[in-house]
Amino acid sequence: MHHYTYKGSPKASYIATDLAELVELRARQRTLEGAYMRSTLLLLGSAVLIIKLFDARFYNIGIMFGVLAVLISVLAWFRRRHLNRDFSDQKRPATDSPTHGRLWGAPFSTAGWIVIGVSLLVTASEIVLVVLLFQI
Repeated sequence: MHHYTYKGSPKASYIATDLAELVELRARQRTLEGAYMRSTLLLLGSAVLIIKLFDARFYNIGIMFGVLAVLISVLAWFRRRHLNRDFSDQKRPATDSPTHGRLWGAPFSTAGWIVIGVSLLVTASEIVLVVLLFQI
């Protein structure tokens, strides 16, 4: 397990030094971590709703949504680890760039393999959903 430091402090005791840094951290967390968690909660809610409101013929669809939620939450965990590494001292530049202004850590980049993983999961679940609907 990697133990990254943030301005020399462990993650649990790290405190942002100014409002701009705090805003940047929150924005990235809200955009990246929050989006995956909101999707997971929506999928779990849909699974429970389908299982509770519809008859037994629809249970497989509810279970499929539940499994998809669990798999996306696993990918969210990997994305969170990626974000933690981006802000660590190992990725933080020594000085800010005169041409780009203040640098917060590693330049923002989409976690490509995670995006591909989510895309494949959703595509597969849509195919399974269509198959399950035709079996009803």
